[in-house]
Amino acid sequence: MKSIRVKFPRPGVVELEEYDVRDPGKGEVLIENEVSLISSGTELTAFRGEFPRPSAWSEYVKYPFYPGYSSVGRVVKVGKGVKALEVGDRVAAMGPHATHFIARAEDVVKVPDAVSSDAAAFHTIASGVMNSVRLARVTLGEKVVVVGAGLLGQMAVQFSRLSGGFPVVAADLYDLRLKLALISGATAVLNASREPLVEGVRRLIGEADVVFEVTGNPKVIPLAIKLVRSLGRLVILSSPRGPTTLDFHDEVNRPSRVILGTHFTSQPAVETPYNPWTRKRNTELFFSLLEAGIVKVTHLITHRYSIREARDAYELIDKRPSECLGVLLEY
Repeated sequence: MKSIRVKFPRPGVVELEEYDVRDPGKGEVLIENEVSLISSGTELTAFRGEFPRPSAWSEYVKYPFYPGYSSVGRVVKVGKGVKALEVGDRVAAMGPHATHFIARAEDVVKVPDAVSSDAAAFHTIASGVMNSVRLARVTLGEKVVVVGAGLLGQMAVQFSRLSGGFPVVAADLYDLRLKLALISGATAVLNASREPLVEGVRRLIGEADVVFEVTGNPKVIPLAIKLVRSLGRLVILSSPRGPTTLDFHDEVNRPSRVILGTHFTSQPAVETPYNPWTRKRNTELFFSLLEAGIVKVTHLITHRYSIREARDAYELIDKRPSECLGVLLEY
């Protein structure tokens, strides 16, 4: 079967590539994509090639690079041994931006009828942020600051509120994102292009119990840690694009602050008594919260493009970030 996928042959270039999709093997399914969400932070970093070499980034991004990991589509073929899925099932998978792709059946999650495909396409973002908020151990009444109100930051606002965080402040450079953060549940917002981050947050809530760094900019980390109270937590939810410099005595040791790294890959592959929250289980919970109206994501969708217009989508995200947030590709 012929498929079309998005490709970055080298930094700064977007192409569409036709390729042959094999039949699903044992335990696999073939999925016809319906919609996928562009993970703007990760994919823009890969598109621009703005990361140190060597690094974990350079190990992950190899050109040609095929972006995308948050898709919703229909099962069109099942491999041997697949019992839980049938042809026609609408499912969520960590698939690329492609018209068709293969996925392991055990990694695929059925999408409930009451959940739209547009909303379900946020599943990878949502499960990763759930993992981060759990590891941060946000509790009732803790003051939370989310630095960076992109897609991850918007979900961090919602899940922090659900966990009992209050107040929850969102900080960003763009008014559009801050407006959407208020809809997501932020109790206050701060435009750090008009008021210094540290002074602005202290004016609003004083020191924070938990701060999520979600900009991906390593230069923000030394500022973000200053927002944290003694014995509080700085949570690195983004994937910083390079090294930073920090005075560990004055900013970490003396105030006894904790720094947590919470990459989405730290979700366990299998359930254990210590941590039963696998990516699949987090995704199922996300869908249940969408069904119940407790979590909302469609307000974050600002643009949608056909896969044939993928170049335009990345140009928008790259050149006009103040005008967009959630960008979907349709098939």
